[in-house]
Amino acid sequence: MSEVLKPDLCVIGAGSGGLSVAAIAASFGVSVVLVERDRMGGDCLNVGCVPSKALIAAGDRARSIRDSGRFGLERAEPRTNYARVRDHVQGVIAGIAPNDSAERFAALGVRVIRAEARFTDPRTLVAAEVTIMARRFVLATGSRPAIPPVPGLSDVPYLTNETVFELTRRPERLVVIGGGPIGLELAQAHRRLGAEVSIIEAGRLLPREDAELASVIERRLAAEGIDIRVGAAVAAVEPRGDRIAVLLEGGDAIEGSHLLVATGRTPTVDGLGLEAARIKADRSGILVNRALRTSNRRVYAIGDCAGGAGAAYRWTHSANHQAGLVIRSALFRLPIGLDADPMPRVTFTDPELAAVGMSEDDARAARRPFRILRWPFAENDRAQAERATEGLVKAIVTPRGRVLGCAIAGPHAGELIAPWALAIRKGLKAQDLAGTVFPYPTLSEASKRAAVEFLRPSAETPWVRRLIRILRLFG
Repeated sequence: MSEVLKPDLCVIGAGSGGLSVAAIAASFGVSVVLVERDRMGGDCLNVGCVPSKALIAAGDRARSIRDSGRFGLERAEPRTNYARVRDHVQGVIAGIAPNDSAERFAALGVRVIRAEARFTDPRTLVAAEVTIMARRFVLATGSRPAIPPVPGLSDVPYLTNETVFELTRRPERLVVIGGGPIGLELAQAHRRLGAEVSIIEAGRLLPREDAELASVIERRLAAEGIDIRVGAAVAAVEPRGDRIAVLLEGGDAIEGSHLLVATGRTPTVDGLGLEAARIKADRSGILVNRALRTSNRRVYAIGDCAGGAGAAYRWTHSANHQAGLVIRSALFRLPIGLDADPMPRVTFTDPELAAVGMSEDDARAARRPFRILRWPFAENDRAQAERATEGLVKAIVTPRGRVLGCAIAGPHAGELIAPWALAIRKGLKAQDLAGTVFPYPTLSEASKRAAVEFLRPSAETPWVRRLIRILRLFG
């Protein structure tokens, strides 16, 4: 006979969002069942954020060796042992894995079940030999690589983010289809580790980001020797001996030893029995409203699997944020909404590109008055000292100075975006940042200088200068 459980909360998916829900709920003494069919930690730990940043770190060390001549050191070409690079990546994963392990969550009081999960009716879930009738369910099943319908693609071996970190030999020539964050991060890392790299993108690189700042990233990638083909649609893929040829519309072909497909993600919703649970879904994922509820009021969906109102929020940190919202709603019956907090995002190339809030295009589309505040890293002393002067801070503010958004292309942009996210959340103005003391010499001063630009027109008005002349008469 199957075991029957009746917990307060059942979470399906042990990725970042699901683990956060389970851990927070357990900390309140709530009975929690966590169901995972694959690896604990989900994509972020095993094939996403963590291994990609570890690979990027290896590539950055290689770049530092090549660029040492600029700092008065003997320049050298690094010798890459790709098997040891893979060991480094896997070692980073192994170092974090205990935090996401089934043993840790069992110690927190969470019942962990390693099995496929499937709804049999709107109130019941079955996993292996266990029947779960929870008060509330949370779907956090994540996403998987989206594979485009390119003729011939199924006839060649290709990599995705789920398989690229398993390589033990460096690709001789890596061809990347897709110019989004995943494609660019992995392309630059492999180029720095010594591979020849081509990027193919049907539109422009980083199409979601501000074009002015995306061009900063494109120029750096090109300067590092990456072959970039923008506005290039893939017509077909075919094997050519031990090589793979990507045929472009127009007749060009690019050959490589390895092919990486990085054309986005698709929600993982198969096999969940959504129809039996009366949960609606479409191509965007499991449909949720602004309160993250599905069409079944007992069930929430968070993270990459959430469609509808949740489709625009597909980052690890947004899944963690949504986990906190679900806890507020499911345990404390508090009202929640997805639009309450700005959601920053980062592309971890070098230089990085980070953004939060409205872009210039967003402000123009909304037909609202705004000002643009800019400050280049070339005017920042710390950036000059580190010879990392590419990029700029670009903020969007109202005519009265309230911060609407900010994008940063430059060194450590992912760290520098934080005060702008806080400014948007708290309704702060550029004047507030301009009046804040930032330590010198730091890259963060670029944000202050951008904010100070808001005050420049005031300093140049005739009446201010006239006032200064009058006050000078008094000694």
